[in-house]
Amino acid sequence: MTRPRQFDLIVFDWDGTLYDSTALIARCIQAACADVGVAVPSVRDASYVIGMGMSEALQHAAPALPRERYAELAQRYRHHYRCRQQDISFFDGALALLHALRSRGHLLAVATGKSRAGLNEALHGSVLHGVFDATRTADETAPKPDPRMLHELMTELGVAPDRTLMIGDTTHDLQLAANAGTASIGVSYGAHDQASFEGYATRHVAHSVTELGDWLTTRG
Repeated sequence: MTRPRQFDLIVFDWDGTLYDSTALIARCIQAACADVGVAVPSVRDASYVIGMGMSEALQHAAPALPRERYAELAQRYRHHYRCRQQDISFFDGALALLHALRSRGHLLAVATGKSRAGLNEALHGSVLHGVFDATRTADETAPKPDPRMLHELMTELGVAPDRTLMIGDTTHDLQLAANAGTASIGVSYGAHDQASFEGYATRHVAHSVTELGDWLTTRG
């Protein structure tokens, strides 16, 4: 007998949660800062901004850079990312997990700090055709941790907060869930480590995609 679902809608962050891109993004942020002549952030500081909207991320990564030069820094970041994006892929088991959740009848969505163009490029291809029921990006709504991103997804798909689960690898994702009144799971294999999640009322912290899948299968 199939166990009843606890959550109708499962919302995933993208980078560092489904997509193994954290290290590349941090390196590209560092390279972009070097290009425009500002202090290069540490890997930890560069990783911290992953999941934010672009302008918020740049402000944290390069606080000394004048706002009028943000577009230049963003352009250099995109240049480095596009040159290397073929080197990254889904975490092992992520695609199988998504298809397993769909087979159980869950609605699936993405809430990401990427731009719409960036997410569309990542989603391009038949391997993800029809997997997600809805997606939101930082440039088409309020960026994390403003709850609007999750509110819009829940409204579009007709799911209440108590039936929605947000999964992400950063405190921005967990705060987004808290602000929107939904449950959350943190994953420690992305940008932020487990210690960063202390103080957030997460249902679970998963240390691998396999562990995440096991939790969702038995409790999701």
